[in-house]
Amino acid sequence: MSDETFLQETPNNNRLLKAEEVAERLNVSRSFVYSLMKTGQLPTVQIGGSVRVHPRDLEEYIDRNTTRGFGLK
Repeated sequence: MSDETFLQETPNNNRLLKAEEVAERLNVSRSFVYSLMKTGQLPTVQIGGSVRVHPRDLEEYIDRNTTRGFGLK
């Protein structure tokens, strides 16, 4: 899935994402996603015993962590 496809408005664009889906979209481990959630870097929605991420919050996380050039901030 390309970034453009991910950011397009689609009927399911507001569907809350599981940690596994976030990890897949960021190409990172699920444990890293849980770390982002735990530290508050990636906002979550609590539903019973489950946590989900709103796609808008994932987009904002990506925007906040996007840099020009190569390397760390």
